[in-house]
Amino acid sequence: MSRLAGGKKSARAKRKQRHYKRRRQTATLSLTSLMDIFTILVFFLLVSQTDSADIPEDVQLPESTAQELPEDMVTIQVSGTRILVQDRQIASVPDVMEREDREIPELIAALNQQAERARRQREFRQAMIMGDREIPYALLERIMISANQTPYTQLSFAVLRQAERTGNDAEEE
Repeated sequence: MSRLAGGKKSARAKRKQRHYKRRRQTATLSLTSLMDIFTILVFFLLVSQTDSADIPEDVQLPESTAQELPEDMVTIQVSGTRILVQDRQIASVPDVMEREDREIPELIAALNQQAERARRQREFRQAMIMGDREIPYALLERIMISANQTPYTQLSFAVLRQAERTGNDAEEE
């Protein structure tokens, strides 16, 4: 350090000494605010996480022992009274069943609209039918025929995963 005559320190030496003294102090983190941030982050992730599709109350899915989880895709929900595409009602089941035509124009229009959106986002075009276990096969057939008129030709069916049975359970039935 440079000292001036009389043993005094220069302004530069004093500044350096203050600088080094500040650097030796340890930084402290406020644990409370850090916990708040992590709590908010956990709640956000829990709320935004969607593991499975929401099943409407009026749809009772059939059970299956399938092990694969569904991918995110366009959903066609069919209950005893209505047909929905992506949670938007497009037709009522009684009206569709009264028609002679085997195609459902409203479903074709809705799926073509979804396909246009997916084309812009370069998504793969798959559709999942979430049909009530009690819907008639004629309705299911009309839905599949209509879907085949659109780019959504790869269809899958939503089912509830059935608990695996052990050998003893199967023998009891």
